[in-house]
Amino acid sequence: MSTIWLKNPLSIYTANDSDARGGIVISYGKIVELVALGQQPKTAFDDTFDAKNYVVLPGLINSHHHFYQTLTRAWAPVVNVPLFPWLKTLYPVWAKLTPEQLHAATQVALSELMLSGCTFAADHHYLFPQQLTDAIDIQVQASKQLGMRVMLTRGSMSLGEDAGGLPPQHTVQDIDTILQDSERLIQTYHDASSEAMVNIALAPCSPFSVTREIMHESAKMAEKYNVRLHTHLAETLDEEDFCLEKFGMRTVDYLESVGWLNSRTWLAHGIHFNAEEIQRLGQAQVGICHCPHSNMRLASGICPTMDLLDAGAIIGLGVDGSASGDASNLILEARQAMYLQRLKYGAEKITPELALNWTTHGSAKILGRGTNLGQIAEDYQADLALYKLDDIRFSGSHDPLAALLLCGADRAEHVMVGGKWTVKHGEVQTLDLDKLQADHRQAAKRLLQA
Repeated sequence: MSTIWLKNPLSIYTANDSDARGGIVISYGKIVELVALGQQPKTAFDDTFDAKNYVVLPGLINSHHHFYQTLTRAWAPVVNVPLFPWLKTLYPVWAKLTPEQLHAATQVALSELMLSGCTFAADHHYLFPQQLTDAIDIQVQASKQLGMRVMLTRGSMSLGEDAGGLPPQHTVQDIDTILQDSERLIQTYHDASSEAMVNIALAPCSPFSVTREIMHESAKMAEKYNVRLHTHLAETLDEEDFCLEKFGMRTVDYLESVGWLNSRTWLAHGIHFNAEEIQRLGQAQVGICHCPHSNMRLASGICPTMDLLDAGAIIGLGVDGSASGDASNLILEARQAMYLQRLKYGAEKITPELALNWTTHGSAKILGRGTNLGQIAEDYQADLALYKLDDIRFSGSHDPLAALLLCGADRAEHVMVGGKWTVKHGEVQTLDLDKLQADHRQAAKRLLQA
């Protein structure tokens, strides 16, 4: 692997405003030097990349998704409904997923993310019908072909309709099956190194779809193997009502009662917390993945990001599932986060830089990778997204970094993961996207006809 100097970028977003206007030097998959404006690298290099026309960001990091949902985007029966009826209508459809359909759905989600500038994505997969018990294994193979980093979470549903839960009974698994497979996946695939391409986490789906027992046991296993914990929490008022009725407590009390109120945990959505709960989440340094498109699509509410940050919680960003966010585009998600949060906190507080930080280092931290991903800094992994501002939508813009969000950038020109180009000139390098899209469209039709 050659040592390459990405030279003189148009603009570059670095950690702590470090001067890297002269570019960055990459060797063996890592950033080894930041070059000040007008300087030459001190590190010997054998190749250069002229970055004068590019805005350079750390690779974007998606901290919550459901890859399989690319097969049910913009489905008419659920276009205009909130979360609970949306789920009740879609659960029976998703339960018919085949291994081939999941593989295609995963690659479509990852390709779309990568084209937007994403280099690391977390997926929350909790559907394991009888024909799809090796779902995470399928996702590992699908991601390897793209050369993209993934945090694959072994989700679960164990509380079916017969026991007062939301999912149909045929979509749930028993606790022994869940825990045995969780342990197998950690031992087989989880890589704790700084250059890891695959991480595994444990992710019981939500309070309304799992038992307290699986939450307790998942927390014990996560501590034993030093992996992270993930779940949906406080997404809607319906969920809050469910917790009060089923468990006799609010969502954060429930989280603490099952051993999850700690820095190992990150939550999807995190909208409906009161002031006291926000303080407790902050003190425990829990991570919150803000999903603005999905929260607006399902009319769920607005995550109190700045209150959570002020309390000590960590904020990341996610596109959520492609049947609620509908698009797996992380740079557009950053733009939406900026605008939605300005409605709550004002334009002065919610800057483009803040939204980009949530999409990079914030997400890296809540996924446990904050010391090696999500920043352009020495000794960090060389995961980068390069954007051109030559489209008419950017004409007349003055601040290149702000222009990415304010003018609506939606596609990276080049993407690098671990020092290797995975997207060049807007094209994924490792897949035939035309064939993938054709296969995926057919898979989507078959799923709804099954």
